[in-house]
Amino acid sequence: MPSSVLPSSLSPHICVLSSPDLSQLLTSSSLPPLPKILQSFSPLPQVTTRTTTLTSVPHASFALRFSDLLDIETACREDEEQRAVRTIDWITARINSRCAKWIDDVQNVPDKDNLRTPWWDELRRCAEGEHVPSKHEGWNHPVAIILAVSTTAPNPLQAITALHLRTLDFPPWVDTTLFRYTLIVHPNSSPLSNEEAGALFNAVKKQYGLHSYLLPLMLPTSLPAPVPVPALIPRLPPLMPGSSEASNNGDPLPEHTSQTAVHTLKLFETDIQQTARFTREFVVMSLVPWMEKCVLEWNENFSSTRRLPSRLFSSTRRLFGSPSPSPAPSHNVSSSVSSIPSRISYSSSAGSSSIPPPSQQRRLAEFATILGDYKLAVTVWEALRKDGKGGADILPILLSPSPVILAHVVNALTNTQSLSPELPPTVQLQALRYAMRWEAGIPSSDFLGDTLQGERWLVWAAGDSEELPSALLFAHAALLSARKISKRKAALWYLTAANKLEKIGIKPLTMHFLRCAHALYQEQPSKSLSPSFWDSEFHSKNDVSGFDAILPGIEHPLGRLLYTTGDVLGAVKLFAGLLKGSSSLSGTDQLNDKTPDLQGLISDKIFLEDFRVALTHHKATAGDESQLDQLGLPIKFCVARQTRIRLSSDCVGGKQNVWKQREDDWSANRASLGAKDYLEGSRKAVVENFWIDLVIKNPLVAEVTLSNITITLQDEDHGTKPLGRLAEIQIIEQITLAANENRMVSIAIRPLRTATMTMTHVSYDFLSLLPCVESLSYRGRKLQETAAQRQKPTYAPDVIPTIQVAEENIRLTAQFIEEGPLTVYQGEHRHMIISLSNTGKRPISELWVVHDANDELWFNVSQSESDEGKNGVIHSPNCLDVDLVHRLPQIAREDYPLLPGHTSELTVVFHATDVGSKEVSLLLTYREDSKSAFQSFKLSQRYEIQPFLELGASARPSESMEHPYILNLEIVDSTISSVIQISQINTLSATWRCTELTKQNILLYPSQSARLIFSTLPSAGNKMAKETLDFVATSLNNVIHGHGVTARQPPPIDLFCCDILKEQDISLLTPMVKHFIHVRRHHVISDDIAQTHPHIPINLWPAIFPLYHPFSVDIVVLWTIPQQNRSGHVLLPGLMLGGGHGALSEAIEGAEVAKVTRTIYAETQRERTEFLRALKNSEWNIEADPLSVVIRDLGDIRHDFSRGPCCVQIPITLRNHSLTHISKYILRFPTAQEHFTSSSTPSYSGHLTFRGILRPTQSATINPKLWIMFPGSYNLAGWHLETEVYEEVDGRFSDSQRGLRRYLRKPMPKEIGHLRICDIYSA
Repeated sequence: MPSSVLPSSLSPHICVLSSPDLSQLLTSSSLPPLPKILQSFSPLPQVTTRTTTLTSVPHASFALRFSDLLDIETACREDEEQRAVRTIDWITARINSRCAKWIDDVQNVPDKDNLRTPWWDELRRCAEGEHVPSKHEGWNHPVAIILAVSTTAPNPLQAITALHLRTLDFPPWVDTTLFRYTLIVHPNSSPLSNEEAGALFNAVKKQYGLHSYLLPLMLPTSLPAPVPVPALIPRLPPLMPGSSEASNNGDPLPEHTSQTAVHTLKLFETDIQQTARFTREFVVMSLVPWMEKCVLEWNENFSSTRRLPSRLFSSTRRLFGSPSPSPAPSHNVSSSVSSIPSRISYSSSAGSSSIPPPSQQRRLAEFATILGDYKLAVTVWEALRKDGKGGADILPILLSPSPVILAHVVNALTNTQSLSPELPPTVQLQALRYAMRWEAGIPSSDFLGDTLQGERWLVWAAGDSEELPSALLFAHAALLSARKISKRKAALWYLTAANKLEKIGIKPLTMHFLRCAHALYQEQPSKSLSPSFWDSEFHSKNDVSGFDAILPGIEHPLGRLLYTTGDVLGAVKLFAGLLKGSSSLSGTDQLNDKTPDLQGLISDKIFLEDFRVALTHHKATAGDESQLDQLGLPIKFCVARQTRIRLSSDCVGGKQNVWKQREDDWSANRASLGAKDYLEGSRKAVVENFWIDLVIKNPLVAEVTLSNITITLQDEDHGTKPLGRLAEIQIIEQITLAANENRMVSIAIRPLRTATMTMTHVSYDFLSLLPCVESLSYRGRKLQETAAQRQKPTYAPDVIPTIQVAEENIRLTAQFIEEGPLTVYQGEHRHMIISLSNTGKRPISELWVVHDANDELWFNVSQSESDEGKNGVIHSPNCLDVDLVHRLPQIAREDYPLLPGHTSELTVVFHATDVGSKEVSLLLTYREDSKSAFQSFKLSQRYEIQPFLELGASARPSESMEHPYILNLEIVDSTISSVIQISQINTLSATWRCTELTKQNILLYPSQSARLIFSTLPSAGNKMAKETLDFVATSLNNVIHGHGVTARQPPPIDLFCCDILKEQDISLLTPMVKHFIHVRRHHVISDDIAQTHPHIPINLWPAIFPLYHPFSVDIVVLWTIPQQNRSGHVLLPGLMLGGGHGALSEAIEGAEVAKVTRTIYAETQRERTEFLRALKNSEWNIEADPLSVVIRDLGDIRHDFSRGPCCVQIPITLRNHSLTHISKYILRFPTAQEHFTSSSTPSYSGHLTFRGILRPTQSATINPKLWIMFPGSYNLAGWHLETEVYEEVDGRFSDSQRGLRRYLRKPMPKEIGHLRICDIYSA
């Protein structure tokens, strides 16, 4: 339903033409012109109209618009674009002159939420005050003309006749279907008596009709008391040649004019009553009945165009009869209403004759809307909209809220806008009028409802224009959105309005809207996130975060306006708040492109420069700088979590997490030994400097300068009463940070006495202008030891950099003799010398070293061979544990301590493995005796490993009966200038013994390679191999079925060390080489487990996986470079030989088909599936046919085919490669019926099926016969091998046992033999 009161711009427009004598009379009585007097009585209360169905429509308020006819005629001749430009400038000037007072008044109102903003009211009044007819709609076209004269004229009747005979000077596009009314004003000062005035009135009624009125007024010479009346709607002043535009009706208003000016009329009460009676009679008795009659007649015409075809009417009339038409309903004053006059003649001196006046159908819709006949109005407006003749702008006011109204709004605004990027002023004003009508004509509850969302209509109407009306439309839309609790959207629209007003130059409103946007944007929406999110991100739940472009876009222009208006301190605070750093640079951009974001660079540079200028001006002009004490930066330059204390005993290299891992390894080792001693924290001698390394990060995308950087110290031992000065602290004068630069700044501190020093704050001068202080403490770790701590977030105390300064009693310093990065070859044994000095005052009797698990280091210089290796066997514990902590008794022990001032050298042999840039980090721990605590020293050395030797090995089944496999080893020299001598090649295996088949001396030149071939032979009776396999199977079965893993180590194993090549008297069995092989093997196996079994915890690895697989073969190549006195070795691990039988297959299959416990965590089931898949493909579950078939090559066979076919026996060797299981085989050759038709396949004869049993590593030879009819080349294929695998029970095997695995296969390509038969004579 539409609003009960239509906007005043949709009310009847009545023009008044006054005679000169009447104008002079009103002027002499200090009264405004007649149109303004009549306008003071609008709107009329309680007016009733009727619809076309004679239904009464009560109007609580019936608005009227009165204008001077001469002004309307003059305005119609003005160019439409020029008038639109003047209107926008006039509105801008009016609001600009009043907004400062409005802002003061608004800020003093306590309830700002329900405040009706005066600038919006003024804009609405100016938009509704437009009364000039338009070429696009008929609302401003005159509906009636009042011809007014007074009886003070010399000849009143002649004056009336002259007014009636006057031709209307309207352009052709103005609708002249209007109603004429005659008004005779009879004042007391008239020369005519009342009877003469009555006779004049009767004569006028006889001559010009009953639409006349005699208005008697007193109008005394003495002025009565002013009577307040409603304020008149402001109208655009007429354009006068050579005169400037005025504001309100030509009257300029100073800036201090009140928000609501008081308008008065100097009339007696009787004159007011007479005038009100005339106004009501004119509307009720003449204007409304005339409009109702027009609607009736126009509706008949409109309905006739929408009737059904005449053929249907003729059929209906013939069948049902044709009643006579009923008479049209008559009004109670129909007798006094003359017929509608024809269009009055007009002068065509102005305007264009190509534009027609509004159609009768549109005037019908407008009249029906004014009279309240909304049903008819909606029907006509819909018809006009469908014909593309308008109506979409009025339908939203008349229809009930529904989604279809949005389409009408979009259609109305689209029809007004042009394709040009800049909207013409006429289009802007038309969109403004539409928005004003919708906002005023639709109830607020419907306008702001979820169905209509009318605040968006105002934004659509505003468009991209940069004028004041567009800005105020955005501002009012923001106000309505704020009332709907859409605060982010309201802030954005307030910001848009402020940006438009700033370009216009209206500063008070711009600042007000920016403040509103800032206040709305500061109210953060509720964030329904897990409390753990804020803990993990180290953020407070109340942290302000959002789209970075909004808040700076509000605060920066507001700060500039404050600076230009004199509030420098407020501008400084806003500019300081803008320095938050640019977050537009994503993590990917930071990795791929180091250049900062251009937009962030521009923004931060502008903010920083404005802050510098404002702060410099404030410090130069403000006498009291104490106001800056509370001013702080929203950003921090010091990264507290990365602040470290560095002592002279600490090495420069090495990452912090590396040293933490070394300390953890040391503590774990001491705990395993049952020792209760500990590693004492960092201590510092009084007389020597130490440094605090500050990580300074510039969060801004701009260059900044920090000066006077220093540290604040506090004595924890004496609290607030320190005993003298603590230390001398270095002050860094100035540093310049580039955009987003990270830099480490070291501040030297020289202690003056013993104390526990705490570094509480870092201070600096930002831009050498603003002193700033940042705390170096950060929040402690989250505690989760107890249930209460897990239920409620609890944190350890804040972490503050602290150092204990004590007297120098015991101290060790160390350094590598060879300084600088080292360059070593891959596999080289590099001897490094470490110089160890006791710089303390007491001896050192115990010294330990801790290194990484991947570092291959040897700290013992003894190279003596152990007794266990005399027989070519190495005894290995076969455990993944590796010693990371070593004691150095050769440097310091109780009977031979390292005395104060003494220096000793430690030789360390380093074995380089992986190619690339590496770093070795050593933690040296030492103490005076068993009763004192350990102290530490950190030592690191960088090195570069260059590629040296490339090894590659492969295995294949051997044709020989003595050797199951043949190994091929290829060695490639990867250097570009070194000649390498291969001094020794050894193999290590728990099962296989290797022997070189060819003796040769290997000397490799750059980029050359060498190939060696050696055979393998399995060892008999190695029980340790079976124990290792059983241990792994048992451990993995427990893991598969979810049972606990027993904390036990794999059984030890003996490795056969076979010398393949030995040029020099160098033994592989030295403790150093064995240690290097053990560590390297540990590294390889650990990396493989981490990749293939990531779901098994690392602490369970030693209890599940052994160091050596029983069936693997490791190849060790020792090399030397005699010219450079370099030597080393390279290990090639993990070459698997022998057959496997799926030791874990049954357990894996049982786990896959077992009933899985339902769980809500999909990750648990997925990890289990990945774990089983990895086990199925692992080296501990290898499964393949253990038998290999080798057909001996007989070469070329000569035969005399003239004596008959050739019969040949082919030796075929079957070998069981399994080291643990028995294989039962059946080898079948094709019969004559199954023989292939191919001529390349020979025929088999005699015994075609061969059966047998092969024990582990056993082989057998069979000799099938071939019957060959013709000479040629033949492929020995077509056979089938069936294998069944059995397990020995107590060392015996019986045919009643059930086989574990069964295989059936055809010959593989490498198992197909070739035979060539030659005829003696043809050969």
